[in-house]
Amino acid sequence: MSLPKNPVVIIPARMASTRLPKKPLADIHGEPMIVHVWRRAQESEIGEVVVACSEGEVFEAVEKAGGKAVMTDPNHPSGSDRIHEALINIDPNGKFDAIINIQGDLPTIEPDVIRQVFAPLENDSVDLATLVCEITHEEEKTNPNVVKAVVPLAPGQTIGRALYFTRATAPTGDGPLYHHIGLYAFRRAALERFVKLPPGVLEQRERLEQLRALEDGMRIDAALVKTIPLGVDAPDDLEKARNLLK
Repeated sequence: MSLPKNPVVIIPARMASTRLPKKPLADIHGEPMIVHVWRRAQESEIGEVVVACSEGEVFEAVEKAGGKAVMTDPNHPSGSDRIHEALINIDPNGKFDAIINIQGDLPTIEPDVIRQVFAPLENDSVDLATLVCEITHEEEKTNPNVVKAVVPLAPGQTIGRALYFTRATAPTGDGPLYHHIGLYAFRRAALERFVKLPPGVLEQRERLEQLRALEDGMRIDAALVKTIPLGVDAPDDLEKARNLLK
């Protein structure tokens, strides 16, 4: 077993945000947020980094910083569809064999966390990989906005197979609950398979896109990390990111 040899990091970014207008261009110490995310991805040293954007302003900001960006259809229903279009644009001949999908609103993400989401693909049976973190705040266990991953991790184990994802409190009984973190690493064949699938029954019920893959029999493994990256969704989050990046 070995990791894919030629991965690419693709960061989907779009301007449509009701809580934080023009979010990718939000200023953090003189640079747009999307540039900070691009830098963190570069520092992971996994492979080439590309921003998949739908607006010219984001494209120009990334290119000005020395990064690579590609324009995509603004009407994509999900980030997975956006990164797939970007992949076809930059690599129609199939050079890249894996894709790491990092959300464009994670300016403080640690490069090591990006490397950790790639690690489960060392197992040839894994189609896509993601991250989990143990829930330590009691109120999060029953909060439907905190997505739980059901992963049977034995003590000391840091990678396990994700059996389900839910907004409910699961599993029951004694033991840790895991907060799902929405970063993904896809094998190329898995991404191409995934974007062709119709929405799943449970996906629509739980409003969780990753259930589409499980319903189709794809294998998702999750790596356990110690902290949850700060997602910037509102002005308060932006201030936190600025403080962290001082």
